[in-house]
Amino acid sequence: MERNNVETKYRWKMEDVFPSDEAWEKAYSELETLPDFAAFRGTLGDAENVAAFFAATAEYEKKLMLVYLYAHSRHDEDLRVTKYNSYMAKVMSLFTKYGAATAFAEPELISLPEEKLAAFVKDERLKDHDYALSRMIARKQHVLSEKEEALLAQAAEPLGVSSDVFDMLDDAELNLPYITYQGKRVRLSHGLYSVILSGKDRAARANVFKKYYAAYERIVNTLATTYFGNVKKDIFYKNARGYQSCLEMALSEEDVTRDVYENLISAVHDGAPVMHRYMQVRKQALGLAAMHMYDIYIPLVEDAELRLSYEDAYELVLKGLAPLGEEYISLLKKGRDERWIDVCETEGKASGAYSIGVYGTHPFVLLNYQQTTHDVFTIAHEMGHSLHSWYSNKTQPYAKSDYKIFVAEVASTVNEVLLLKYLLRTSEDKNLRKYLLNYFMDMIRTTLFRQTQFAEFEQEAHAMAERGEPLNKDNLSELYYSLNKKYYGKALTHDKQIAIEWARIPHFYRSFYVYKYATGITAAIAIADKILTEGAPAVERYLNFLKGGCSTDPVTLLKGAGADLTKKETFAAAMKEFTDALAEFEALA
Repeated sequence: MERNNVETKYRWKMEDVFPSDEAWEKAYSELETLPDFAAFRGTLGDAENVAAFFAATAEYEKKLMLVYLYAHSRHDEDLRVTKYNSYMAKVMSLFTKYGAATAFAEPELISLPEEKLAAFVKDERLKDHDYALSRMIARKQHVLSEKEEALLAQAAEPLGVSSDVFDMLDDAELNLPYITYQGKRVRLSHGLYSVILSGKDRAARANVFKKYYAAYERIVNTLATTYFGNVKKDIFYKNARGYQSCLEMALSEEDVTRDVYENLISAVHDGAPVMHRYMQVRKQALGLAAMHMYDIYIPLVEDAELRLSYEDAYELVLKGLAPLGEEYISLLKKGRDERWIDVCETEGKASGAYSIGVYGTHPFVLLNYQQTTHDVFTIAHEMGHSLHSWYSNKTQPYAKSDYKIFVAEVASTVNEVLLLKYLLRTSEDKNLRKYLLNYFMDMIRTTLFRQTQFAEFEQEAHAMAERGEPLNKDNLSELYYSLNKKYYGKALTHDKQIAIEWARIPHFYRSFYVYKYATGITAAIAIADKILTEGAPAVERYLNFLKGGCSTDPVTLLKGAGADLTKKETFAAAMKEFTDALAEFEALA
């Protein structure tokens, strides 16, 4: 379906950002001439000058982010439109130009004596920047000279090309084949692939699985080279900044301690036997002599899939999230009614789903809605992101409004868990309850286990490259295939095609992002449990977390909401949820 055939109410209202392309172009042109940031060079030993510099950069950044939001969103509406590809290229060049113009600031600040920076942290004029300044003290040894930082800023755009190449290959030039679906000849898409893979027709699942991966296999050498380029970018930054590993660099940037990462990996390894048991239960429930990778997404319970219109799905989400209070629900309704959301899958549109929010406007959500249970939960998930952004932007000053990526998946997953628990509480039908338990297990499988599998893959891929081993389709596929066997066990037939699944994962181009989905669901399970058992006090603590932005480190913010990821018990509790759901499912069988 082409975009111009979609009803207006199902298209996000970009006019809330800029009323027209002409207005965007005017705003962009005004940003091309940067303020005289260089006037602050050499003056940042004085708190008043530091405050003035931060005010000037904040004013420019807020305008720049609005220009970026519009260009990014228009670009993703249809990746084939050259005009918006050009908009994105122009904005990214502005980011590079701005980064180079302000690159002197952090090295100049960090070169100050530690006691001076510590005094800045306590200075009332810089209270909006106290956390950022404290992080500068922690990063002192990893920030380079002014000239070196300027070079790194200029290198950001060319070093980001690997991600751009992957996006173009995956969204616009993958050349997925035509298939017969519901009696019609249609082109296979990412969204349709997911729909068929969760459908009853096993022959159709096997067919699209093979054809889908055949498309990737035709360009797997290019994708391997592209991914290696992304890893080499990380190694370049790691070496330039003097970190011991890319993982250490990533954790430091998020202000997350290594014990959190190690707790996750350890807990998932400990939980592997339960996952293997689930695979065996799945195989038996489906009555299969051999269970393949294309069999693990089909619901184990027939005729219980939530096939809802978008309107009905949204109403269900409102009911499921009612424990979060009237204000939260009113904001969900506002987002729907005031067109924050782009709903339908159309030709050339970016695949998947996401929320994007910048200071100065409401958030926006991109969906590719299909009538599946997964997509009902996707509404709850993405609106969780959006309201996290809304609360943070509304409560925090600009400097503290952009919360860390580490906590970015928590609010979205709290919504999913609350919706799931609501459905389990309100369903008396045994068949539906079994379906929901199965869905919950698959939520944990795909978000906790699968994302940790991804995390192990990229950790080892980076380690291989750090040891001087070139990455190619063979060793990347061998690594991924071995992890697939480790995570899913012997009950599953590990089809050869799955060895190249790494080649189609967009998040690998945001290195060490995926583990945050796994820590996110772990924290979300803990928080949702407290909301449902403690009521209003837990909701208040949770809303304070949503309002917290980056006012302190993310691990501390989560502790305040009731999820302490420095303790193994928090991870063990999530594993127990999986074990309990599996036991109840078996008892109902």
